Amino acid sequence: MLLEVKNLDYQTLNQKIRQAEEDKEICLTGCCGQRFLAAGMKDKTITIHGIPGNALGAYLDGASIEVYANAQDAVGDTMNDGSILIHGSIGDAAGYAMRGGKIFIQKDAGYRAGIHMKAYQDKIPVMVIGGRAGSFLGEYQAGGIIVVLGLDQDGSGEDRFSGCAEAPRKPIVGNFPCTGMHGGTLYLRGSAEGIRFPKNVCVREAEPADLDAIQDILDEFCGHFGYDAAAIRNSRFTVITPDSKNPYKQMYVAN
Repeated sequence: MLLEVKNLDYQTLNQKIRQAEEDKEICLTGCCGQRFLAAGMKDKTITIHGIPGNALGAYLDGASIEVYANAQDAVGDTMNDGSILIHGSIGDAAGYAMRGGKIFIQKDAGYRAGIHMKAYQDKIPVMVIGGRAGSFLGEYQAGGIIVVLGLDQDGSGEDRFSGCAEAPRKPIVGNFPCTGMHGGTLYLRGSAEGIRFPKNVCVREAEPADLDAIQDILDEFCGHFGYDAAAIRNSRFTVITPDSKNPYKQMYVAN
């Protein structure tokens, strides 16, 4: 089903999507800031042309969303399952309290991506950021996987890893990443030089086994956006994990 949504408010638009019970594939054109699109949906494939508003795919429970533009704040807020693909950049707090599913961002993410991300049993949420991430990445992360690749940072669009294993020229995350992290794993393409991490995490260079663990994730990301997965894997990576399940003891309690 094709919907021109330029002049629809978000409540009317979401109602139309939900009422289209027989249409499992929905294409929205002219999207301009409508909020809460596809919130809680399970079994639809939604393609969006234009810029969706805050909380795209909030509480998503199995549906697939693909956006051919940027997106605003709180993409995938508390999502449980499904996938969100963004052919552009996103705002702040992507994947807030995310507990399942995958978010793939071709370009940059704002502040607090992956805050309170968590995992439970076989549910392991995944977020891949193709460009850079803002400050407080992975704040209070309790589970799941975050990958930041730092692609095309010079703006030329030419850094596609054609045989180049060099790290990006500047830090690919902002200030205070992994503050309060007590679960999950963060992967950064390149070294951690110039990035200030809290004391409650372990920062080390990735080993082959670490990259094996995210190979399928890298393949999927590259398949969506046209990057060379083998060349990306040949880059240097840094792995960040918590060194304690009780980071608050180190932050607030004197030994």
